[in-house]
Amino acid sequence: MRIKPLAADSMGTRSMATYVTTKHCRILIDPSVALGPHRYGLPPHPLEEQRMNDHWETIKEYAQKATVLIVTHYHYDHHDPDEPDVYKDKVLLTKHPKKNINKSQKKRSRLFLSELEGLPKDINFSDGKEFTFGDTTIRFSKAVPHGTNTRLGYVTEVAIDDGKRKFVYTSDVEGPSLKEQAKFLIDEDPWVVFCDGPMTYMLGFRYSKKSLEESIRNIIRVIKKTRVKRFVVDHHLLRDIKWKERMEDVFKVARKENVKLMTCADFAGEENIMLEARRKELFKEDDRGGQSFK
Repeated sequence: MRIKPLAADSMGTRSMATYVTTKHCRILIDPSVALGPHRYGLPPHPLEEQRMNDHWETIKEYAQKATVLIVTHYHYDHHDPDEPDVYKDKVLLTKHPKKNINKSQKKRSRLFLSELEGLPKDINFSDGKEFTFGDTTIRFSKAVPHGTNTRLGYVTEVAIDDGKRKFVYTSDVEGPSLKEQAKFLIDEDPWVVFCDGPMTYMLGFRYSKKSLEESIRNIIRVIKKTRVKRFVVDHHLLRDIKWKERMEDVFKVARKENVKLMTCADFAGEENIMLEARRKELFKEDDRGGQSFK
């Protein structure tokens, strides 16, 4: 199994687009990318815009290679209804558009599926199901809350098993802070985890200290109770400049358990650039006539 992050917050954009290849399957999870419209009272910096365009071209390139496309929920940083040809002749495994879904995502899913009409080779609703492609099995969790409650709807977590190793992708669990979110990871016993991480950049506003504590506790549980070797944290967590400080207890346990705690950029062998988290700094560099991040 080979795992390649295509776009992520640590790489400069809001995304968790991930490409996985096995002997019998080429899988692209959540083929989309977006930017935070407002941060620190500022719009996206031009570097963010350029990065988003670059990432979208990369995602489309890998979508051409993929045989299976997965959509874990209907937020625009995880699916894009504007270029439906991405899904042409692919097998689509997607979150159920009517069950365990909030009003906003139900509306988006209806538009998305109408735009796809006649394009995919096959469409299957994935919640709680298992699909087999040769020696590769793709399992989905039952729909779990997007975050600490269901206000933002539900997502499906994904496990890919090639018979030798297993990869788990959490989608947007914002932690995981809930036992039902962490249970899927523990039950699957993966080799690699891609986790979106706690939403610490909204700590005290939309994300509580208690939820952060629960997330840290659950991540530590996963590290201790599974055979994971690489635990990747990204997405929501990497919108926080202080993400390493927030994860200090997790780093200590990971070192003790011989687990590498890293970002998607680290996993890809790239620099962590975190453009959204550094947006204020980017605009200050512009004001001073200095050189911005590359």
